[in-house]
Amino acid sequence: MLRSWVNRKLQMNRQSIIIDCDPGQDDAVNLLLAMASPDELDLLGITTVAGNVPLNLCQRNARLMCDIAGREDMPVYAGCVRPMVRKLITAEYVHGKTGIDGVEIVEPRTPLQDEHAVDFIIDTLLERDPGTITLVPTGPLTNVALAMIKEPTIVERIQQIVLMGGAMREGGNYSPSAEFNIMVDPHAAHVVFDCGRPITAMGLDVTHTVLSTQARIARLRDIGNDAATATANMLDFYQRYDQLKYGTDGGPLHDPCTVAWLLQPELFEGKDCNVAVEISSELTMGNTAVDFWDVTDRPANAHWIHTADADGFYQLLMERLHHYG
Repeated sequence: MLRSWVNRKLQMNRQSIIIDCDPGQDDAVNLLLAMASPDELDLLGITTVAGNVPLNLCQRNARLMCDIAGREDMPVYAGCVRPMVRKLITAEYVHGKTGIDGVEIVEPRTPLQDEHAVDFIIDTLLERDPGTITLVPTGPLTNVALAMIKEPTIVERIQQIVLMGGAMREGGNYSPSAEFNIMVDPHAAHVVFDCGRPITAMGLDVTHTVLSTQARIARLRDIGNDAATATANMLDFYQRYDQLKYGTDGGPLHDPCTVAWLLQPELFEGKDCNVAVEISSELTMGNTAVDFWDVTDRPANAHWIHTADADGFYQLLMERLHHYG
């Protein structure tokens, strides 16, 4: 009787989420973290968008992560093949030609759904009670922005948006002033940051403090199950670019900060700020102008995360990957 009551209570407290992503090793690890957390997260579906690699690879990579997680029942949707206005930029130079170099590429068992990702986002928000779904975009914001444009009534139904994108103190990782996800589709980012719903933003300021050091990767590998081994193998490949670029022991693990914040927000510190996206100047295209010190009269539109407990973050990741064993 007690166990039944506890299970019902856990179900009531679960957060319903949609992850919109462009896997990418860090997106892939984020998916494994989310699927290892069913007590807290009700993952309604995974939508994919062109970004780190072209869309056909992103949707395949998301389905491969579902296979590794033993979640072939997870609905995966393909979305937009290019940004709203600009030409597509991809990042094979970071992620490898597959997007998830480090793991074996096979034909996924998890099927691809027929519905377009934008329509799935719209339909799901309209079908569920208002204020009960969190969107978790970890790639370019094209799918989310186009859903808002196609069906504006969904905006007020979104509980919150927890995204990876942008930079302030860290400048940019694609251009001198722009983070990759925002740079790929700055016009979509402008729509999303201007939507009026609660936004928590994980920019480079925080993700650059969460490094996949050799010691942390070794601890992940020691877990020994398929999901942890895949994570360690992907991070071994993925970190090489940023490790050389920044001269650090390990590279930043960007996207899992979103799901980690949903699971353990106490691992992070942030501040309510206004975030505006540059969409006019080619020199600073995609820059996120974060009014951290309230020097303008623009109202806050995002909770800007700037600090993380990196050891606590990796401890959470390791604990959840143990669940696959």
